[in-house]
Amino acid sequence: MNTELADAPKSLLVAIDGPAGSGKSSVSREVADRLNFGILDTGAAYRALAWKALHEDVDLDDSVAVEELLDDWSFSISLRGAQVVIVGGEDVTDEIRDPGVSKQVSSVSKHAAVRERLNLMFLEIATESGLPGVIIEGRDITTVVAPHAPVRILMTASAEVRAKRRAGELPGSTYLQVLEAIAERDAKDQLVVDFMNPAPGVTLIDTSELDFEAVVEAVINEIKA
Repeated sequence: MNTELADAPKSLLVAIDGPAGSGKSSVSREVADRLNFGILDTGAAYRALAWKALHEDVDLDDSVAVEELLDDWSFSISLRGAQVVIVGGEDVTDEIRDPGVSKQVSSVSKHAAVRERLNLMFLEIATESGLPGVIIEGRDITTVVAPHAPVRILMTASAEVRAKRRAGELPGSTYLQVLEAIAERDAKDQLVVDFMNPAPGVTLIDTSELDFEAVVEAVINEIKA
């Protein structure tokens, strides 16, 4: 074991959950920049694993085969600055955003053993980062990935507000189209996760009536508290 790493202070973990359009990604990055924290995008790891599975022609429905990819898994992700994702020494930052890869993310994340091993990896990356703190952002972060994080926040907003935000980010999509898509996704999410009601010990921040700066300040105040 690297004794210097073992003796290094652990980073403060900040877990942030929330549905698409709640503002969690943009707010998390701004908060991380202001506090000199890192930010860990857990979704990028699942994208990277999906890319590797497709690259090696692995059956994505075969849970054993997908998990075996993790046996020689060489993955790294930058926590500060522009995101850089490396798999097996290869920069796949752009490749993992390919629509073909995006469509298969749920196929690798559906395997419980894969999620369990990646969750352990996320905690190791965050706690051993050497940074003052790391914001872990993604799905089920406050309840499954980092349920013991000192700071846990559920960031949400009404479907109407989220649709307006997302419509502005998706050229060619109307507000009503985005609202319908969000309503459908919310209905599916509600079967496995509650994005509207925080678990015990989790702070709820409803961004529906708040501007960007107010949300950033609310998160920073929660961390400082």
